[in-house]
Amino acid sequence: MCRLLIFKGEPIGLSHLITKPSHSIINQAFDCRLRLDARPVNADGFGVGWYDTELEDSVPCVFQAITPAWSNRNLHRLAEKIRSPLVFAHVRASTTGALSEENCHPWIYGSLLWMHNGNISGFTKIKRHLQNELSEEFFHFPQGSTDSEWAFALFLNELSKIADPKATSFPYVTLKEVMLLTIEKIKCWWVQAGVQEPCRMNFAVTDGRSVVATKYVTSSTEDAASLFFSTGTSFEPSKQVNIPPPTYLDDDHQPRPAEQYRMQKYDKREKIVLIASEPLTFEKTDWIEIPCQTLVVVTPKMNVLQFPIIDEFVDNVYKTGISLTSKSFYHVE
Repeated sequence: MCRLLIFKGEPIGLSHLITKPSHSIINQAFDCRLRLDARPVNADGFGVGWYDTELEDSVPCVFQAITPAWSNRNLHRLAEKIRSPLVFAHVRASTTGALSEENCHPWIYGSLLWMHNGNISGFTKIKRHLQNELSEEFFHFPQGSTDSEWAFALFLNELSKIADPKATSFPYVTLKEVMLLTIEKIKCWWVQAGVQEPCRMNFAVTDGRSVVATKYVTSSTEDAASLFFSTGTSFEPSKQVNIPPPTYLDDDHQPRPAEQYRMQKYDKREKIVLIASEPLTFEKTDWIEIPCQTLVVVTPKMNVLQFPIIDEFVDNVYKTGISLTSKSFYHVE
């Protein structure tokens, strides 16, 4: 499965999220430790989306490529120069769709960014129902062939019924309700199709002010894709962590030591929120695992709200999947 990362807070250099931490999302591209399938790497492309506060418009920037994230020089160079208060990052392990930039997350529409970790099982049986639901505009929106992008088209279609999808911002309640409608419709089509393999829908959307993310699986017994969050006042290198740092390749493809980061809490205020498929640090106390069947909201005022997704799979609400105490995560080669 793919790996994703969300950052919201005071502007931060992308390198502090993408390249420098010892378990950065680039590191997770070849050393992911909490995935449910047996695929060893996420090498089918990557994407980074961010918002520039110095620009007057609300449209985010996106950089995508089909090369593995760890070998892309431009990604390393951009990460050293770009700062943003809100970042979406994604490394892809394809389940549907060819290797192409059009199939790389995140996708953009107006002020919105969207990405997905998981899969819509039996998508070939569900796709026709989904397409029939769409207006003409959103039927023609997808440029790629992934289930994830078609799910975004469905989200936009549902959003258009209650708001202008091209608006510069949305109440977080609106994004939350539309996300729940999107999941509900996909789940109903999945049930009607009689697909046995569960759908894993860890979706994420933002308008640059609020973030809505989900950890959801159409099963009461199987795990959703992993998802964690961390909050604090500063995400910075730590000199007190006694773990030998791995190395990463810089923009000249020279190995450099990765850094051990910590989420620091200098006061009670939450100035930073990180949501990630896997923790970026090896400190257990930095991270909280999000339960299955949960929707998470990060409000413009940096409040983190969790809502259970109530349906026939609600028995899975307190099932947390792979634990942060798992030796497979904290063992360092």
